[in-house]
Amino acid sequence: MGKDKSKSKGKRRISIFMKSIPAIVIPIVLITVIACVAGYKSLTEAITQVYTESSLETAETAASMVDVEKLDDYLISGGVTEEYKLAVDEIENLCNTSGSMFIYVIQPDLSDYDHITFIFSTINSESTFSRYDVGYYRQTTNDDYKAKYRRLYEGASDYEIVVRDRGYIETDAHLTTMVPLKDEHGVVQGILCVQTQMSEITEKRNAYTRNMIIVLLVIVFVVVIAQGRYLRMVLITPIKKITEEASRFAAENKLPETRISDVVRSRDEIGYLAESISNMEEDIVRNVNALTSATAEKERISTELNLATRIQADMLPNIFPAFPERKELDIFASMNPAKEVGGDFYDYYLIDDDHLCLVMADVSGKGVPAALFMMASMITIANHAKTGKCPSQILHDTNMSLSANNREDMFVTVWIGILEISTGRLTAANAGHEYPVIRNADGKFELLKDTHGFVLGAYPGTKYKDYEVMLSKGSALFLYTDGVPEAVNKYNDEYGTGRMTDALNSRGAGATPHELITAVRKDLDKFVDGADQFDDITMLCIEYKGQQE
Repeated sequence: MGKDKSKSKGKRRISIFMKSIPAIVIPIVLITVIACVAGYKSLTEAITQVYTESSLETAETAASMVDVEKLDDYLISGGVTEEYKLAVDEIENLCNTSGSMFIYVIQPDLSDYDHITFIFSTINSESTFSRYDVGYYRQTTNDDYKAKYRRLYEGASDYEIVVRDRGYIETDAHLTTMVPLKDEHGVVQGILCVQTQMSEITEKRNAYTRNMIIVLLVIVFVVVIAQGRYLRMVLITPIKKITEEASRFAAENKLPETRISDVVRSRDEIGYLAESISNMEEDIVRNVNALTSATAEKERISTELNLATRIQADMLPNIFPAFPERKELDIFASMNPAKEVGGDFYDYYLIDDDHLCLVMADVSGKGVPAALFMMASMITIANHAKTGKCPSQILHDTNMSLSANNREDMFVTVWIGILEISTGRLTAANAGHEYPVIRNADGKFELLKDTHGFVLGAYPGTKYKDYEVMLSKGSALFLYTDGVPEAVNKYNDEYGTGRMTDALNSRGAGATPHELITAVRKDLDKFVDGADQFDDITMLCIEYKGQQE
């Protein structure tokens, strides 16, 4: 916990107010920019329209002052005639009174409109520019002008407008209006142009931009201050209180004197958050108390289960070698429950000096109920076996005892055999248990598919049959529960009796019971490869060595 706190303290924190500034400023700036652009365009269009109408009116007036029929004569004479000078004076006077910068008449080169020739050229008296002489020949300004000259000469339009918003070459921003000069037959003989400076547009747009920037800054400042106060009142202060309460509860782990939902009374998401924090604190305290009680109970149950595991393990014979004084046989067994306690059990004991009883059983179910039924079954079988009964009679009598008060309908599968040590004769009976595995004289293990009777504990009065197997010197008997062949891997494949038999045979003819069970267990673990164990795994192996000289 200390390490996490130190890390959190080292991080730079940014307040909600600071984070909210971009969310406030950016929309305002965007809206203002959009408004500025729209206003900028509207202002430009409005002023341009005024200039256009005024310039067009001036152009029409100037056109009436020009004798179109004499344009060619003016070029030839070089503009020295009195009539030409009089027309120039009239047009120049109009240029000054109308506020135009230039009024001029041109004739384009009709072959490609790439050049123009000046016939008239007047200039405002306040201008510092100079006029063009009659007959001055130069290249057309650009392709836009060429296209407009062509449209006027071809009759495609009655006038053309060129707006040079940012100026061109030596002039400032200006607007040029062009009208065709037609003779009495309607043929265009020249073009009259009126150029008007548009300094007003630039000045007004600059003033407009400055004013909008000032307004924007004022709006942003006012909104940020107002929003900061509002956020502090409705958001930051309540959240700070909630944060402080959450930190206090994390450190003290006890309920506050006053619920945070009673301190923060907002009827919005903040109020819901405060209410949730209060409910969470109460739930945590309640759950911690319940968890503490449950943990104590679980520890008690775990202790009892561990004790039950030790008791169950102690009930099974687990000291090896089992009969160190008897050289005729060697026994080894193991039991691994799927839970703390299981329902599998094995047993072996001498009935007398020449008879050894072997038992392998599997109780239905798992856990404590199976363990209890296992103990009852194990004790009952031993009591009947030690009276000298044959295996089938032992199973019959045990079944009668277990069936008498079996209200939970539990049952147990049992394989039981009695080995006559002096001869190697094994008399056995099977109550629904797995087939035993025998190692024959050739040293190979194979399943002994004996006759199965019904399980014990289900139906009283069930009959069972004995069968006999002769064990020779070096023979071995391997007993197991279904937890071995039915073990599955992560692909849900079963281990099976085939793999089990192969694992037994892999150790060779002289392998001891301990080596055989170890071989099967290792092969089984390799097969399941970490998959969960769902059933008890129990194995018992006895090697018959015969009478020792």
